[in-house]
Amino acid sequence: MNRKTVGTNVVTVALLLAFLIVLPTARGSESNQETRVTFSGAVQISGHVLPAGTYWFVAPANFNQHDVVRIFGADRTTLYATVITIDAERSHPTDNTTLTVAERGSAHPEAIVTWFYPGRTVGHEFLYAKQVGRELRKDQQTTIMAGN
Repeated sequence: MNRKTVGTNVVTVALLLAFLIVLPTARGSESNQETRVTFSGAVQISGHVLPAGTYWFVAPANFNQHDVVRIFGADRTTLYATVITIDAERSHPTDNTTLTVAERGSAHPEAIVTWFYPGRTVGHEFLYAKQVGRELRKDQQTTIMAGN
């Protein structure tokens, strides 16, 4: 890689991390993977745009609904989105919540691609419309680990 490319990548990652701050997460029940995440800017998730703020990601405890993720506001009374996911796999679990985001450029908010609950090798890959999904695969993706 030449110096310009390396410099651009470093700046991009630094801006992404400044834009998307995932504060320490609060773990809820293991069965429903409750996870509290705070975003410093708007993020896109499966056709929804979530404004900056704190959200709870919840997977139903019912195994028959393992492909659904519900996203609630900070007080857990407002449901912002119910989205369909497919299984995402990784080779090694981590002790932290892990999100993968795609950088969409200045015209669009960052898009959440995957979410892994701590200690799990199977997580959730968020589904997008076919054209958006193709674009996300081409976009630069960054994995962010949140503290406990």
